[in-house]
Amino acid sequence: MTVNDHKISKVIIDPHYERRHSKAITDEIILELVKILNGNRFEPDSTDSHFQYFVSDGLWLNGKKYKLVWLLEKNEIYIGVVNAYRR
Repeated sequence: MTVNDHKISKVIIDPHYERRHSKAITDEIILELVKILNGNRFEPDSTDSHFQYFVSDGLWLNGKKYKLVWLLEKNEIYIGVVNAYRR
């Protein structure tokens, strides 16, 4: 997959979502939400020397709305998922 013109071949999911959202969110749902990002460009909400952080709100999957907090690391081939919520 490609996001922001970066070839992505790996997804790293932080287990943070399990503490508060495990009834509505699973790793499988997160992977499906990440697939929605494919082929698109996004403006980062913030950046630091190594990472760009993004918030994608209003992602629809199976008739339900989600928010995904994710990152890209400079010169890496993965998307890091920081958190996910059902809206």
